[in-house]
Amino acid sequence: MRKALLAAAIASPLAALPVSAQANDQEPLKIGFVYVSPIGEAGWTWQQDIGRRQMEEALKGRVVTQYVENVPEGADAERVIRDLAQQGNKLIFTTSFGYMNQTQKVAKQFPDVKFVHSTGYKTAPNVATTNARFYESRYLAGVLAGKMTKSNVVGYVGAHPIPEVLQGINAFAIGLKSVNPEAQVRVVWANSWYDPGKERDAAVTLLGQGADVVTHHTDSTATVQAAEEAGKYAIAYHSDMSKFGPKAQLAAVTHHWGDYFTRKATEVLDGKWQNDSTWGGLKSGMAALEGFGPEVPADVKEFVLAKQAEIEAGTLQPFAAPIKDNDGKVRLESGFLDDDALNRMDYYVEGVASKLPKQ
Repeated sequence: MRKALLAAAIASPLAALPVSAQANDQEPLKIGFVYVSPIGEAGWTWQQDIGRRQMEEALKGRVVTQYVENVPEGADAERVIRDLAQQGNKLIFTTSFGYMNQTQKVAKQFPDVKFVHSTGYKTAPNVATTNARFYESRYLAGVLAGKMTKSNVVGYVGAHPIPEVLQGINAFAIGLKSVNPEAQVRVVWANSWYDPGKERDAAVTLLGQGADVVTHHTDSTATVQAAEEAGKYAIAYHSDMSKFGPKAQLAAVTHHWGDYFTRKATEVLDGKWQNDSTWGGLKSGMAALEGFGPEVPADVKEFVLAKQAEIEAGTLQPFAAPIKDNDGKVRLESGFLDDDALNRMDYYVEGVASKLPKQ
């Protein structure tokens, strides 16, 4: 906690401003961000910070921001969120699933402060939620992996077995099987959002099991770097990580928050706040597959991009029936999974050759 507060003081010049300098009608809107991992050079928090800086540029002179990075989920998060509210921030973005209950608790104590919680599902009069439909670009990544694998074993480093992570694994497996029925996904859990050592160990384990393509739902570049060192392929997550795996990276599943952050800040500035739930995907630009590497043949890239166009047009649903879990149980007989079903996902689909750990 002391480390987190120190980071806040370093990150924000606002902490040093006298109260009199902040108390006038012309003062910019103060906005706080709580990050679960270090900003670093790539990854989840890196993308969140790109969004913060994009918003600052778009609303130059109307907003000022501060952030606290590497804040553990749990009691520390609650204290950091409350501290940002007490410092006068009127809009606070809490950017990890595990901040959900802490955000709700502090929001009740500060009804004049607006909050946005990333990847959560609980709203309140002063709390909105946001997420990206990562699973859409995960499906495309699975198609790409299915076209590129030679061993037909593809590895996946997971963070925590919660619905948003399972959506990604399952969409990836469905995309993989759509072009390569013989291929399978193997999963190793890091049980952390950000732990480069554990992430690397998990990736090395998967490579040792025969995976020639690995991907991850964790925050660091460790999986991509492990693939680069092993002479194998990787599909990066959160950011384009070609800098860390110039030969390994086939592509990157990425997400982009700047336009959304700008919209929510504008709502507060204009007195038009909405406690809505936003879940944008490929079509809205919140999720993407980009950073194709030199190893990807032109016809494969063209095929993947054609599938992307189908998703954006609504003619391809990654979670369309029939869907069976990897125990053979039919999970969907017709239609496609709706948002409620996606947010309750607690199983692996066919094609995932691993056993889901119990919560």
